[in-house]
Amino acid sequence: MKLLLRTGLALLLMLPLHQADGEQWPGWRGPRGDGSSQETAPPTDWDGATGKNILWTKDLPGTGHGSPIVWNDKLFLVTCIEDQHDRQLLCISTATGETLWKSTVFNAPLETKHSLNSFASTTPATDGEQVVAVFLEVDGRKAPAKNVGKARNLTPGKIVVAAYDLAGKQRWLARPGVFSSVHGFCSDPVLFGDLVIINGDHDGDSFLVALDRNTGKTVWKVPRRHQTRSYATPLIREVDGADQLVLPGSMAVTSFNPRDGSTLWTVEGPTEQFVASPVYDGKHFFVTAGYPTHHVVAIRPDGHDDVSDSHVTWHSTDVRSYVPSPILAGKFLIVADDRGTANCYDTATGERYWNVRLGRKFSASPVMAAGKVFLLAEDGTMHIVQPGKEFQQIAEPQLGERAFASPAIADGRIYIRGEQRLFAIGAK
Repeated sequence: MKLLLRTGLALLLMLPLHQADGEQWPGWRGPRGDGSSQETAPPTDWDGATGKNILWTKDLPGTGHGSPIVWNDKLFLVTCIEDQHDRQLLCISTATGETLWKSTVFNAPLETKHSLNSFASTTPATDGEQVVAVFLEVDGRKAPAKNVGKARNLTPGKIVVAAYDLAGKQRWLARPGVFSSVHGFCSDPVLFGDLVIINGDHDGDSFLVALDRNTGKTVWKVPRRHQTRSYATPLIREVDGADQLVLPGSMAVTSFNPRDGSTLWTVEGPTEQFVASPVYDGKHFFVTAGYPTHHVVAIRPDGHDDVSDSHVTWHSTDVRSYVPSPILAGKFLIVADDRGTANCYDTATGERYWNVRLGRKFSASPVMAAGKVFLLAEDGTMHIVQPGKEFQQIAEPQLGERAFASPAIADGRIYIRGEQRLFAIGAK
């Protein structure tokens, strides 16, 4: 699920190249927040069992589904040491897998969550000067869960956002709002200009908030109308000379001005809950959802106010994708179905070219490099696909370990967080 939850936030702006043939992977879904990499020769052949093209592995302390991020020679990820109740941020050497530093952000009781979620499901974000991590902090109180089929309790709490310099010193820590969801937590930070933007959709006083990147103080905060849990990471793109932050969640798809939080346009529905992040091809924002019904929607972003009836170019209900975010490959939209199928749509018309079963289940979101799409199944099988009108699988390397976190690509390597270990994959 990453749950429902992988979600991750990110324009993460257009960040500078790290070296001539590589770039950073600074947050959820990489430097553009859409799973794309400019790497020209990513690895396509490895085997976790034999060590083939595995540069190093690292046994990870604790548990978590948050994805790794990479900046130069450092990799960052979050974890929860469950028996100690510690929520930690780790800094790891990309050269050796050695832990360079770790910091306990806070110690608090474990929250209630969905069985497929974790206590460290968020993906950090960095601008090269500091790294931002987000968790949920509860005090052990219980309250009746809302919006559930069977009565039960949950543990409400507060969102904690913490910023560290790259040497591990905490710069600031903020608690921008409350959070309450029976399925647990996952809100990835999005860095935009001088702001850190956090999605606070939950079954209560939901909000979207922007913090000052230097101090953690709230710059703007807007309420969410429907107050319904969702876990999508917003995507920021420039449209007709103005920035739009598009957030699927809380029973709608909404575009905001990321500078002040004002609403630009809204598409009501098409369902209640969202997890996947949108993608954008210059003409449409593509959204997959969700629960209780499933949809793929193409939305033109040039409208104002309620555009539910005027700006949806196409709408498909023939794929059950909830958790994995989609990915764009030219004129093709690739959608991973939670149940283990992959689908390819024409971005202009919504025609589905193919629907192929690849495995039992997908939780990780696909990534793309060198024109190839990498779809990581929960059993650790990476399905490498060549986008096109006809299905073509190039390779099927094995991690040898279950995996829920989405991969990161940087400097000709793929980094994958398995259930127990972190893998650095590349040509030896």
